[in-house]
Amino acid sequence: MRRSLIILTSLLVVLYFAGRLTSGAVEAWLEQPFDGSADRTVMIEVHRGATAGDVARSLAAEGVIRDPRVLQWWLRVTGRAGQVHAGSYEFSGAHSVREVAEILLSGRVLLRAVTIPEGSTRWQVAETVAEAGFGTYEEALEATGQVELIADLDPQASDLEGFLFPDTYMALESAAAAEVVEMMVDRFRRTWTASRQALAEGGGLSLREVVTLASLVETEAAIAHERPLVAAVYRNRLERGMLLQCDPTLLYALVLDGRTDRNIRRADFENDSPYNTYRFRGLPPGPIANPGEASLDAALRPAEVEYLYFVARNDGSHAFSRTLREHNAMVNRYQRGGRRRGQ
Repeated sequence: MRRSLIILTSLLVVLYFAGRLTSGAVEAWLEQPFDGSADRTVMIEVHRGATAGDVARSLAAEGVIRDPRVLQWWLRVTGRAGQVHAGSYEFSGAHSVREVAEILLSGRVLLRAVTIPEGSTRWQVAETVAEAGFGTYEEALEATGQVELIADLDPQASDLEGFLFPDTYMALESAAAAEVVEMMVDRFRRTWTASRQALAEGGGLSLREVVTLASLVETEAAIAHERPLVAAVYRNRLERGMLLQCDPTLLYALVLDGRTDRNIRRADFENDSPYNTYRFRGLPPGPIANPGEASLDAALRPAEVEYLYFVARNDGSHAFSRTLREHNAMVNRYQRGGRRRGQ
């Protein structure tokens, strides 16, 4: 049987080029479904760099097509042997050679989604990417250190924190963690428009400072309309040379020290990390999370208010104050017995 197929395939090729095989016969040959895998679903992975022959042999081995040379020949004579898209393909039921070829050439690959929540740190991004099936956590974390991806945007960056734009991404199932991370950075680039750059320059802020401030806003404000208010508090404090006293920056410092819990102890306020905004004035050295578009805009367009303080109401919202006296009253009201934040 195999020898007969070889002879038939060779004869078809010869006849095709000799012009003795009618177009109708070729059509019938290409359109004849093969039911070698009709009773099951077959998953085929096409790797980058795979040849038409490699792909055809994999499909034949799984029973999707009868003879790999037929598909390989068809791809070659149509001049599309090098146009097969890499990725994962699903084949269910009987398929003809032409149908298989069109699936491969159209790039109807299986995609996998990964959603990066706003405010995720790069460690959390790495966990999410790995859990979605794009490599290991170690590979994903290493990918978040590809500073060459943003060398032109932020030459000071020691990692990609702040530039891993939160969104839902669709990637090939075969994609590596580094490829998914590159998609996030590309999304940030498309978000950082010329108009946003102009706003940053008009406000006397570098891109790194905007992203850093936006990351503080992202980690503090859970309600959309409060983002410009939180940004205003921090901008007002910076202008007055006040300590920012932002809990999330202290938590970030503790993570850098290897702490995995999110409980701030009294001694932690004396942490000598430059990310500890209870000890050091100004913005922390860099972003502490990956902000979304709304937080970036809040950092660029803070509310025109004189607030210097805010305290959580324990329902996701905050009470804002202009003076320390007002703030203390809010602390007593909403955080009685707790530490007074934002002083």
